[in-house]
Amino acid sequence: MGIKTYKPTSPGIRFRTGFSFDEITRDQPEKSLTKGKSKNSGRNNNGRVTVRRRGGGHKRRYRVIDFKRDKSDVPGKVTSIEYDPNRSARLALIVYADGDKRYILWPVGLAIGDSVIAAERADIKPGNCLPLRNVPLGTWVHNVEMKIGKGGQIIRSAGAYGQVMAKEKGYVQIKLPSGEVRMFLDRCRATIGQVGNLEHENVSLGRAGRARHLGRRPKVRGVVMNPVDHPHGGGEGRTSGGRHPCTPWGVPTKGYKTRKRRKPSDKYIVKKRK
Repeated sequence: MGIKTYKPTSPGIRFRTGFSFDEITRDQPEKSLTKGKSKNSGRNNNGRVTVRRRGGGHKRRYRVIDFKRDKSDVPGKVTSIEYDPNRSARLALIVYADGDKRYILWPVGLAIGDSVIAAERADIKPGNCLPLRNVPLGTWVHNVEMKIGKGGQIIRSAGAYGQVMAKEKGYVQIKLPSGEVRMFLDRCRATIGQVGNLEHENVSLGRAGRARHLGRRPKVRGVVMNPVDHPHGGGEGRTSGGRHPCTPWGVPTKGYKTRKRRKPSDKYIVKKRK
């Protein structure tokens, strides 16, 4: 796993870096664990754009990942490490003793031929899954459940990990990648280790075309728009906005809190991330 640089034969390649893909051992996914993925381009179920600057991009197939890790007490062996176009992390293909195949997020230190298991009291090794109450303090975890049995919902991107900080009264406190310390029910499950592909954040796309392949469309500044399109737009000559930064709909940005005064999940936050 490493970063690859290129000879500057053109301006687009001069600052471009990419993955060496040294850790990838298979170039085609397991067919039984993939399915079609339709594009919604940032639109909701009404067809309205709710996330701007999305669209295009290369066609993808979705890899079905076992976030629940509900195959308890059955050991499995890592047979391959694969690329996933739908996320920053890599995938590990696990073949269990009963012949079942499943994808999990590939953690740092998990190699081909290693054994993993999801159990009530599993060894504290990368890739093993167990309830938080049985995880020692200070352990790095990822793919953490927020509701019992729902499957891992947080700490799933490349290089991410949470640290078990304390245990009290049926809850476990975990320090999240954002710096927030949050309580989870001690029966929620988590996977041991740090998510792999640590170099993801160091990659430079180098040119706009690579962003378009990823489905990212151009971002236009508000100050260069017309007044009809943005509160910052218009003016004779170049202007620097003339008011505090805001969205096209006039909602302040850069520090303005949009969270409701109290959400049900607030009571589980021990320490804010800021």
